[in-house]
Amino acid sequence: MTTETQKPQRVDGTLTSIGQKKPRIDGTLKLTGGADYAADRNLPNQTWGYPVSSTIAKGRLVALELDEALAMPGVLDIFHHDNFDKLSRSPNDFAAANKVGESRLPFEDNEIYYHGQYIALVVADTFEHARAAARKVRAQYEKSDDQLTDILALDSGQGDLPGEDVPGDASSRGDADSAFESASIQLDQRYSIAHENHSVMEMHASVAQWENDMLTVYESSQGVVFQRNALAKIFGIPQEKVTVISHFIGSGFGSKLFMWPHAVMTSVAARRLGRPVKTVVPRELEYLNTGYRPTSLQRVRLGADDSGKLLSIHHDGCNETSPAGLHDDTVSGATPSMYACDNVAVTNRLVTVNKGTPTSMRAPGEASGAFALETALDELAVKLDMDPLALRHKNFADRDPAADLPWSSNHLKECWDNAAQRFGWNKRNPTPGAMKDGDEIIGYGMATQSWEAMRLHCSARFGFRDDGTLLVACGTQDIGTGTYTIVAQTASEMTGVPIEMIDVRLGDSSLPSGPLSGGSFATATVLPAVSAAMKEALAELKTLATAEGGVFENVDQDSITLRDGRLVSGDNSIEIAELLRQNRIGLVDGEASTKPGDEQDQYSFRSFGAVFVEVRWDPGISRLRVARVCSTIDIGRAINPLTATNQVEGSIVMGMGMGMFEQIEYDAHGYPYNNSLADYVVPVNADMPQIEVELLDYPDYLRNEFGARGVGEVGLTGVAAAISNAVYNATGKRIRDMPISIEKLLAS
Repeated sequence: MTTETQKPQRVDGTLTSIGQKKPRIDGTLKLTGGADYAADRNLPNQTWGYPVSSTIAKGRLVALELDEALAMPGVLDIFHHDNFDKLSRSPNDFAAANKVGESRLPFEDNEIYYHGQYIALVVADTFEHARAAARKVRAQYEKSDDQLTDILALDSGQGDLPGEDVPGDASSRGDADSAFESASIQLDQRYSIAHENHSVMEMHASVAQWENDMLTVYESSQGVVFQRNALAKIFGIPQEKVTVISHFIGSGFGSKLFMWPHAVMTSVAARRLGRPVKTVVPRELEYLNTGYRPTSLQRVRLGADDSGKLLSIHHDGCNETSPAGLHDDTVSGATPSMYACDNVAVTNRLVTVNKGTPTSMRAPGEASGAFALETALDELAVKLDMDPLALRHKNFADRDPAADLPWSSNHLKECWDNAAQRFGWNKRNPTPGAMKDGDEIIGYGMATQSWEAMRLHCSARFGFRDDGTLLVACGTQDIGTGTYTIVAQTASEMTGVPIEMIDVRLGDSSLPSGPLSGGSFATATVLPAVSAAMKEALAELKTLATAEGGVFENVDQDSITLRDGRLVSGDNSIEIAELLRQNRIGLVDGEASTKPGDEQDQYSFRSFGAVFVEVRWDPGISRLRVARVCSTIDIGRAINPLTATNQVEGSIVMGMGMGMFEQIEYDAHGYPYNNSLADYVVPVNADMPQIEVELLDYPDYLRNEFGARGVGEVGLTGVAAAISNAVYNATGKRIRDMPISIEKLLAS
């Protein structure tokens, strides 16, 4: 277990880099166009792939008419079921780091499972030739009439939810049924979250090249190690023969965590043609083939006594999955840990629909589940005639009730009170429609935010160079959140070497194995490995310095410290760079691996926050807007408060999308007719409210020596609920199906 004495401090006990607002060290590259994204990569003798996709949602591909396409200028080949390599599926195992986005291989059979499924890949000498030829491919289908694209069509509106139970997803404590039946105050409601798309700025892309039997793939990926391992399994070759590179990506939000079929198609085409192949997924197919947050339907039943004490919580959820690949969003998974209640039961079900495979989307499962639970709590507060914040205080869990363990750190009460005070919650009038400003009716709403604070296995390399610079390397990646910068800050803190002299290498599967960039666990996972690797390298330096003839000959190594790039013992010191030059050594490095310890069984780790929202509704012109958002988050220590705050601000905007804007809509044929950035509505600059974020500073040294937990997810989880609760306060209308559209407000 980490102790206070292991905190990463300078000799004088102060922190000079960690916890400071630092600009991104990769900012200049991005500003000047020097950052290399996957689709920017052009290799000698490169060709281009362009996919052909299904135009039906369910059925069978009978034939492909290819002659016209093959005769088009520049076409080299067209890959499909009858012209493709025989491959093996990846085991699709998260624990073995080979999970993929869609378990079905491209062109594996001629069955059609969803609109947009790849049925062919045209490869030509230019992008334009490949695209033109792809449009000449003609497909014949046997169409099935029993397609399903909406789980809500199966819901009776009462009783049990549709779908099949997921083994292992159900959990309970106490007797939730009996406690609910005997409760004086009862609530039983249904909630839904619409199908959301990630709408990433940088489209998914693969550039594949084989050199002899070695495969290199430049990919827009949040998990280079996972993709390397999966490709090795699929092609039946050793992992060391596959390299996946993703130095920079233009957002992923979970859609780039795991490999999608386009990367496999591109790799096969490159091997068959003996030339590099680049495939960039067209924007319209981004909405079909690269995952999405699945539609979820939820039922929440709350029982309480007259004082507001929760006596029973039932949270049942179901979400979409695909016949092409299973995805369980476990929307009710966090509920058992959220509030103190002796009787809790949660379940989760799946409904198979004819869509592509869903995947993780920022705060997967928990954002959807928090909407239902936090909205239900607001409804319960109305029944009790009780302030929603007071209701949450009443049911605060001072230890994790699900695991029956103490929290490693929990400052949720302070988050609630801090955000409430800054927001002005005490001015809230609970009567719907009572607060007005001119033509606008004002509504206040709030919700709790939460996300599990995870940490995984990680390896890293740390090196001291003879020019005074440092090298830090890890096979994780920076997805735009600032990982390059916080790694450099950490290295600077431990060594005293300025950040501008630190060379951070990420985004390459040939580096020491690092984690996915998702789930808000990268920071807590990577930094301890960097620290351990630095200590390995430092031990080598001390051995070198205390060798015969060395500057510290006969000095006890334990007395030697590292300060400002120098080894120091008493009044004697030497620059590390000079030590290396004296010994004609260009680099001394160390490599180390770290993983969670027995603290996992002794404490529960979770980040908490609170979000308060002001909405304004103008009934005269039917305009609803979010005017103000105030959030306070406890993430332990923020390694870089500048980038951490930016993450929370981005989460709030995504929560606005969930609450008010985002929904993929399908026609009767299973075609999503708003699959473009022009038609899929997301919050834009004109929608931005005043956003105020405060990060508490309570380092969680039980999680790691830096006291850091993740920040990417927690800031999103309560936003949609807070918006919904504010809308009720403004209008008296309870919208339980996200997003809240003007049509829903007027209809209700």
